[in-house]
Amino acid sequence: MTTHRLCALQKPLSRDATQLLVSNSSTESKLKILKTTRYRMQTSKRTRDIVTRRSFIGLGGGAIIAAACAQARGMSSAQNADKLVLPKDTEVRTGGSRMIEIDGGYHVWTKKVGDAPIKVLLLHGGPGLDHTYFECFEDFLPPNGIEFYYYDQLDSTNSDKPSDPRLWTVERFCHEVEAVRKGLGLEEFYLLGHSWGGILATEYALAYPQNLKGLIISNMAASIPSFEKHFNQLRAALPEDVKKALEKYEKSGQYEAPEYQKVVFDQLYRQYICRLSPWPEPITRDFRNWNQKIYSYMQGPNELVCTGTLKDWDRWADLPRIDVKTLVLGAKYDEMSPDDLRKMADLMPNARAWISEKGSHFAMYDDQVAYFTELLTFLKPA
Repeated sequence: MTTHRLCALQKPLSRDATQLLVSNSSTESKLKILKTTRYRMQTSKRTRDIVTRRSFIGLGGGAIIAAACAQARGMSSAQNADKLVLPKDTEVRTGGSRMIEIDGGYHVWTKKVGDAPIKVLLLHGGPGLDHTYFECFEDFLPPNGIEFYYYDQLDSTNSDKPSDPRLWTVERFCHEVEAVRKGLGLEEFYLLGHSWGGILATEYALAYPQNLKGLIISNMAASIPSFEKHFNQLRAALPEDVKKALEKYEKSGQYEAPEYQKVVFDQLYRQYICRLSPWPEPITRDFRNWNQKIYSYMQGPNELVCTGTLKDWDRWADLPRIDVKTLVLGAKYDEMSPDDLRKMADLMPNARAWISEKGSHFAMYDDQVAYFTELLTFLKPA
């Protein structure tokens, strides 16, 4: 501010004004005017130089320096962007996919997603489906600092397919899960089983509790008879013409008839398996890859008719033995009874239940945010 005031006070006269003063003055006065004018012009020039230097330092200089720094950063970023990021060792990368050897010399497919201290192994449903419908987990777990593993069970899509019914037992599949755990080197991990995978998760928690940090049973009751009872109640609530159509084909064993399949899908699966329309792509892709041989052997022709080897599976009496921290997930429109799932949590010493108010068997899709909010809260407690 002082410098600008000085400039105003010492502003030199214009050339015309100076000539006018000189022409109207005495010789002595003319000399004095010329000296004064020359002094003011020199002073003004020095002042402008000062202002220019100060302005550069205070304003322009800072801007130029900032611009130079930004340019340098830009060059550095460009150099970093151009720099290749490559492994420092010679190990062959597979995107996280690994084949794990299990008993009998067979191999099952696994894939690691994310890299974090919290680790979750996923057990898919079916039997005979694969990991595909779990793909939505990629959008929720890794961004929240959770590492998880896909795993296709024996005779499912990416794993070996001996197609030997002698291998299709709950006990053997449970041992398979343990072989996968060992192969992946998992300790103190979370195990999440959905549907048929919930049966395996329950069996694993009873057989190998020492390895678990937590257990998640998603959309699976503690027994097949309980599941059948509830699904039969849902069936009984169907319109009479729909029930008659189902009975017609079931009596003659025509489970593959297109008309029967359409009724089952439209009247039951769309209501209690997944309520979205259309179904999410990972679900439809999984259903296309479904190994129906193992499903028919262990479950039956469909969810309505359970005639397979699983029909007598029942672990209600053993639930009090599962004392690991457990979350039981269910849904109002699931094929599993919400009351059964609440009862399961009550019977386990360290468990709680959550029931989706608008979801179904695939609540991870048709009530997605609520489902994952509950799951993440369990995996990452405050």
